[in-house]
Amino acid sequence: MPGPSSEDLPPPHASQAQRGPLEGGRSSTSPLIVSLLLDDEAHERFDRLREEHFPPERNHLKAHVTLFHALPGEHLDAVRADLAAAADREAFDVAVTGLRFLGRGVAYTLESAELGTVRAGLAAAWAPWLTPQDRQRHAPHVTVQNKVDPAVARALHERLLAGFVPYRVRARGLGLWRYLGGPWEPVAELPFR
Repeated sequence: MPGPSSEDLPPPHASQAQRGPLEGGRSSTSPLIVSLLLDDEAHERFDRLREEHFPPERNHLKAHVTLFHALPGEHLDAVRADLAAAADREAFDVAVTGLRFLGRGVAYTLESAELGTVRAGLAAAWAPWLTPQDRQRHAPHVTVQNKVDPAVARALHERLLAGFVPYRVRARGLGLWRYLGGPWEPVAELPFR
């Protein structure tokens, strides 16, 4: 059974931020999110699909590949420095390998050994900060539909799957965002070489 998508288990709501340490390792500031940035053509294609199939009242974001869902906001400088070091590599291809039925949505599945290496290195560096969600096995994907009736999701999954042929997209860098209780505020883009 597929693991939860980033929309199924969102980062903590920004309104829950408090002064001082919180239970369970939660940050006292708005959490940070790390994403993989794809080439413009791929990003625009996934955005179009998301805009077409995601319920508009729930679609606060452009298409994205989440690598980490909730890093502690007070460690912004360290996170940014680690991302800059991780981005000091050649850009690489990512395989779009299929479609995943999420129960109430659909996602494109992605595979890349290079991406796995980048994420594993960051996860090791940030191990004390990781939430249970970010400690799970990472299954990169782009969600293009979620929070819909299961029959609607199954119909889209079958339709997209019928015409699907695996292809490759280019990873162009890493994105750093601040979670604002729905929308994400851009903090930095760290391009690959």
